[in-house]
Amino acid sequence: MQNVVYKPFIPNGEVNIPPSKSDVHRAVICAALAKGVSRISPVALSNDIKATIGCIKSLGASAAIENNVLTVDGTKMFDCKKTTLDCGESGSTLRFFIPVAAVGGVNAKFVGHGLLPQRPIGIFTDALPKKGVSCKTEGGLPLEINGRLKSGTYKIPGNVSSQFITGLLFALPLLEGNSDIVLTSPIESVGYINMTIATMAKFGVTVETTDYGWHIDGGQSYKPADYTTDGDWSQAAFFMAAGAIGGKATVNGVFPDSIQGDKTVAEIIKNFGAKVTQIENSITVEKAPLKAITIDASQIPDLVPVLAVCACFAEGTTRIINAERLRIKECDRLKATAELLNNLGGKVNELRDGLEIEGIDCLNGGRVNGYNDHRIVMSAGVCAAGLKGEIECTYAMSINKSYPDFYKDYNSIGGNANVFDVR
Repeated sequence: MQNVVYKPFIPNGEVNIPPSKSDVHRAVICAALAKGVSRISPVALSNDIKATIGCIKSLGASAAIENNVLTVDGTKMFDCKKTTLDCGESGSTLRFFIPVAAVGGVNAKFVGHGLLPQRPIGIFTDALPKKGVSCKTEGGLPLEINGRLKSGTYKIPGNVSSQFITGLLFALPLLEGNSDIVLTSPIESVGYINMTIATMAKFGVTVETTDYGWHIDGGQSYKPADYTTDGDWSQAAFFMAAGAIGGKATVNGVFPDSIQGDKTVAEIIKNFGAKVTQIENSITVEKAPLKAITIDASQIPDLVPVLAVCACFAEGTTRIINAERLRIKECDRLKATAELLNNLGGKVNELRDGLEIEGIDCLNGGRVNGYNDHRIVMSAGVCAAGLKGEIECTYAMSINKSYPDFYKDYNSIGGNANVFDVR
């Protein structure tokens, strides 16, 4: 195992942010479902994206990357009728591909690593057997499905994970009959569903938003496309928060017209009181006195750990609410975030569905548990922008799940991250 030591630093510099992992997942799947050759660029090979590429190959598509351009040929997609899909530690990959494999009538066994085998899939194991697909599982992974998906009405809760809905949206247009997704609870993370629909449209497939959810016409087909990916606002948030806390940071490659829900990080950090300036596809955040705010995390769960770091340096008490889903991510992120900050001298109260963070002047050094969660480990690095002492964080290389170049980019703006082997 490897740990990382973060030393105090004053952010000052520019980062070229990687392509959105969420956007790349969706483009790769749409390209694989198209009967022909598509090109997707730029693409960065995080572990989650490698898992999605591996799954389309297991289902018969081909894929090759050169100079950050991924070429996907979906001509032979679903030629393989029995296969194992290794989803790594990627919840998106797992939940996207269960309906995708089912629409192709594939006898598929899903496996995963880390905590993925324990993450919820019950929405599908309840819904799919009613639509022609058997599900064999002891409650998590491995999961084996068999049968071909049928069209119709799918009643799905909207407050567990938008990934279940995205998986169905990919698959249902390929069926002969029309389908409807009917929400049984209020939708959370709707920005990710909007991203799915927008990506599908670029590959020639349409979805209609309704008062109750979504209507999907059957008999559609995906068309090959050349697709340009969006910059990742989720990853930009780490550098923006560091700038707000301790200096000045510019992030390049983030588009103001992005459909990503996490784009709201710019508004949130501005609400804290930092100076935020966007010029075309670059955004600069500069330190300023920060004030406590209330953050509704229902649509932006991935931003909670880094926004909690920002809140530590805001005068007053910040409340993060509607974040209970964070307890079923790569780890219990509410618990892990509170523990991270409290171990460094923060004043964080863990709530059932959120966090209460009392602002302080600075954080102390210490040893913290990264919980093998990329967002916890990267958030620990942001703490160093307002730190006395140094932080040692476990599971340094969990960043490879989403952002393999994080330490390089972090150090390029003045950070001091040193990874070392633990005996």
